[in-house]
Amino acid sequence: MALTLAEKKAVVAEVAAVAAESHSAVAAEYSGLSVTEMTDLRNKAREDQVYLRVVKNTLARRAIEGTNFECMQEVLEGPLLIAFSQADPGSAARVLRDFSKEHDKLVLKVGAISGQLLASSEIDRLANLPTKDQAISMLMSVMLAPVGKLARTFNEVPGKLVRTLDAVRVSKTA
Repeated sequence: MALTLAEKKAVVAEVAAVAAESHSAVAAEYSGLSVTEMTDLRNKAREDQVYLRVVKNTLARRAIEGTNFECMQEVLEGPLLIAFSQADPGSAARVLRDFSKEHDKLVLKVGAISGQLLASSEIDRLANLPTKDQAISMLMSVMLAPVGKLARTFNEVPGKLVRTLDAVRVSKTA
């Protein structure tokens, strides 16, 4: 059933609003997936705060016009679904990559981050980006390392004194 002009405008406005606030986007070909598989994909995307939408390519081109994902306009061809990362930059790529490992019919086509177009082979790099919590924990471990080393250094001074005194005691008793 064809969409009316008002419905098309609503879809474009919705996708444009999501695209304006998203960190990255990934487009994938979904033909051949069953309804239950698509439902599973949508559920996984929802859990990871990924906006997933099947949109006609002409409407998608209009929706991403003027956003960081405008570079994707030329490559949107065929039956595609678009996933926008709302939580962290790698979440959409991670969800689609993991799902495509289990389902061969989902084929990653193109991605974009910060106005830079990513080929399907580079989407894996995007998927391997750490989540916000992982990045914070890595930063904290880097910040904590000098403090731990300082504490070990301060602890080494009395330890060396005790070992020296013990060596003197052993040499005098011998």
